[in-house]
Formats: sequence, C-alpha cells, structure tokens
Amino acid sequence: MRAAASLTPPASPLYLREDEIRRGIELLYFGYTSMVRGADSILADSGFGRAHHRALYFIARRPGLAVGELLRLLAITKQSLGRVLTELQDKGLVEQAIGTADRRQRLLRLTAAGAGLEAALFAELETGMAAAYGEAGQAAITGFWSVLIGLIPTADRPLVDSLGQRQG
Repeated sequence: MRAAASLTPPASPLYLREDEIRRGIELLYFGYTSMVRGADSILADSGFGRAHHRALYFIARRPGLAVGELLRLLAITKQSLGRVLTELQDKGLVEQAIGTADRRQRLLRLTAAGAGLEAALFAELETGMAAAYGEAGQAAITGFWSVLIGLIPTADRPLVDSLGQRQG
C-alpha cells in the first residue's frame, strides 16, 4: 500500500459535492506550499519572489520566448512583468534580443547564471514531485494531470501544450 493512500481515501462517487471539491482545493494549497518551500528559500536569498521564479522557469523551458508570450503565461500586468524582467536583467540572469522576423519583438534567454539559478530551483521542485509521483503511480499521475488541465481555460491550453514542444 502506498503512503499517500493513507492520507487520501478514494474519491467518493459523489466527487462533485462541496466536501470533495473543498478537499481537492485544500490538497492543492498544501501540496503547492510544501513543494515550493525550498525554492522560496533560494529565491529569498537572491531577493526574488515567485514571479521571478515563474519567469525563469518559462524562459528556461522556451529559450527565445517573446515577452508577450511570457506575459500571457504568467498572467500578470505589463508593469509587474517589466519590474521582474528588469530585476532579472540587472542581476545578469536574463538577456533580451530583438526578434529577427519582427524587430518590435523582444526575445528572452537565460544567461549562464540564470540557467544555474533556474536549475537549482528546479532541483528543489523535482525532488518533491518525483517522490510524490513515485508514491502515486502512473495512473494517478495521468488523472492528476487531467484535473490540472481541466483547471486551465480552454483558450490557454495550446500555449501550455507548446511548452513541452521543442522550438526550432
């Protein structure tokens, strides 16, 4: 029997009831808080927060990411993103280049230092996720991913899907 099973009984056949939905929300809150705790500590040491982490993560996933795409991924204001990018650039972690097809476009890449920080942050997340995945098993992970995808607005799903695809 897996350790996670002792904390979570099987979902009720009445899984759309308020109690079951609240339980799912609670598990998301507590799971996320626990998962990011180590990364938050690393970020705090650098004077950064979670918006910086998310920017580093997505730029690492898609080198050459356009600022406009990052704005959509992060769902924050232009002003907030501008502050985050300025701070990351000032610390030598992110660099911008002008787009080749559209010179108005600003394309983002991590510097070597930025890639190092992102790798350290990812390592913190990976440890907890790998352990949880190992406890849950493949079928549970597939179900978990299905639930998370269901939380993403349909219009945003292609952008999220594109993160896992290699860019030319």
